[in-house]
Amino acid sequence: MGVREMKIPRALIAMTALRSTGPYSHSLVLLVIFLAASLSPQATPAQDSIILVGSGSSVPAPLYNRWVAEYNKRNQAFQLRYLAIGASEGIKQIAKGSGDFGAGEVQLTAAERAEMNLVELPTVMIAIVPMYHIPGIRQDLRFSGELLAEIFLGEIKNWNDPQIAKLNPGVTFPDMSIKVVYRPAGKGTNYVLTEFLSKTSSKFRARIGVTPSPNWPVGTPAERSSDMVDKVKGETGSIGYGELQYAVKGDVAHGKVLNAAGKFVSASSESIMAACRAVEAPGWDKFAGSLTNPPGADSFPITSFTWLYLKTSTSDPKRAGALGDFLNWAYSDGELLAGQEGYSELPQQLLTKVRTKAKSLR
Repeated sequence: MGVREMKIPRALIAMTALRSTGPYSHSLVLLVIFLAASLSPQATPAQDSIILVGSGSSVPAPLYNRWVAEYNKRNQAFQLRYLAIGASEGIKQIAKGSGDFGAGEVQLTAAERAEMNLVELPTVMIAIVPMYHIPGIRQDLRFSGELLAEIFLGEIKNWNDPQIAKLNPGVTFPDMSIKVVYRPAGKGTNYVLTEFLSKTSSKFRARIGVTPSPNWPVGTPAERSSDMVDKVKGETGSIGYGELQYAVKGDVAHGKVLNAAGKFVSASSESIMAACRAVEAPGWDKFAGSLTNPPGADSFPITSFTWLYLKTSTSDPKRAGALGDFLNWAYSDGELLAGQEGYSELPQQLLTKVRTKAKSLR
């Protein structure tokens, strides 16, 4: 069946008129190409289909890509697309009305919530882990926030540094330079890591602070989450950071991190859940709350929600209905897919509250 009317947001179509200049031009061009591909003969949703478009972080991209595949099977009237262009860019796009939702790990500012009528709803929980490639060492190394801060500030330059050895007794480190790999500007992964490091290192807080766009003093960039795994695996002596499921699926070594209770904890579904419970219980209503460096002996300290960024209201009742259908599905059948993709599902108490909030946005 041919496509007669594809209800794509006008603001997104208008991007084709933008000049290919500026820091986000590549992302915008990709987004236009992405939408054009949705209109190709190979993409055959039913007549009058409404295509919901989201953009943002690559951290949850494997899950959202799975959502696209599964959601698009159930009802040809509503179809879904997602493009990973970075968390900050995802916020910018939805703030100016381009697309139906953004996605990422960056907390909205008070101005973004109030002046741009945005709200964030958590979808799943994630853990950012330190990844490394050191010859002869595969065991889970121990890192503290202060140690990671010194490494990413370029103060600790060699793997046999005494500060690293002190946290890892019995491990023989090579006399090898540390090669830092970092994420470039606008990434949710940066925001989560810099928030944790700012809470645990006064030096890092003063020099870098909490930001999705840190001015890293050393290292080389990895554009996407998958690129981070590839670069760390491919560079002897390297250290980087990324979401747990990328490290596990990429078979790259990743370490334990010292938490607020003084224990070195591995990232797992249990330690991620412990971090969420420490912050959210008993109210389970802090949808935009920080999960980094929480209390609790079992909490993994570099934990975060990944959020959907949504407008609090829309003037288009048809798109609002389509978005409502997607949110209903995402927080029921869609949530069950999170574990299959290596992410931690929201606890039931929180999920119930999020569903209620999602319904109020229609």
